[in-house]
Parts: sequence; C-alpha cells; structure tokens
Amino acid sequence: MNDDAWRPTRLTVEQLEERRLAAAVLLRQGRLSQAAIARQLGVSGASVCRWAATLAQEGRRGLRPRPRTGRPARLDAPAWERLGEVLAQGSVAAGFETEQWTLRRIAALIRREFGVAYHPCYLERPLKAFGFSVQRPATRARERDERAIAAWPRRTWAAIKKAGPPRAAHHRLPR
Repeated sequence: MNDDAWRPTRLTVEQLEERRLAAAVLLRQGRLSQAAIARQLGVSGASVCRWAATLAQEGRRGLRPRPRTGRPARLDAPAWERLGEVLAQGSVAAGFETEQWTLRRIAALIRREFGVAYHPCYLERPLKAFGFSVQRPATRARERDERAIAAWPRRTWAAIKKAGPPRAAHHRLPR
C-alpha cells in the first residue's frame, strides 16, 4: 500500500476488524517492524503496539470487535439517509416558511417523520457524525450599495492611502 492510497474517513466495524486481523498476520510473520506495519495499514504506531500486546495475551480472539455498549441509536443508518434526502429538498418542501434549516426545525422534522424526539441542543453532534455540517447564511445589510462598494477603492482608498515615508527620513536610527 502506498502513501497516496485513498483511505475512507469512516470505517465500518467489519473494516476495522479486517485491519486489526491484517496487522495480526503481519505481526506473526515478523518481517516488518511495528512502525512499518502502522505505515502500511494507515494507523498509528501506538495502535499496532496495542494490537501486538493484545495478540500476545489473548490471541486473535482479542482483536475481534467488542459489543457496543450504551444506549442504542435513536435513528438507524437508513433513517439518517432518508433525513439527508429530506434536508436536500429544502425546508420549504418540508413545510417551513423560509429556506433555512435550523436545529429546531430539524428536530421538528425528525419528530414528524420518524417519531423520535431530539432536543435541538443535542442534535448537532449526531448530525455531524452522519456527515452534515453547519451552514450559516452570509449576513448583509439591506442598505448595501454594490456600486458604491466597487467604486470605493478607486476613489476613497487612493486619497487616504499613505504615500510612504518622506525621502529625507531614510537616515539610520541610533542603536
């Protein structure tokens, strides 16, 4: 594997396990250093070191994925994909007055479409986890005059720009 190889930003549980088991094979072969294995697999040296210790203590079974603990996700991956499709259609298409998505509106949409309640304050993290990003509209004054803004550098800036130091001021300062 070369350094230019494309690597996905999010790996599935199966891909992570496959990478750990590939490291186990390379560690058992003993031909490469841990640093070389880390470079080849695109992981940190600390990860390979941890996998080597686990492999020595527990064998290949220790490198298998552990069961996920904690509360199960409220929405599954297909629901997040469906949410992405609805968000892409725009907020007016979803029944809102303006074409701006807010966390409050997205929470209301999720409640309406999927029957799942999210508080808007806690919705940002799962949205980011599924690839959504914050989009803020550019704020501009309603009184903005584009022609006056375009003419300003030619007219006003030339008048207030400093011409530079006078020629006689190029003497050395004492140290």
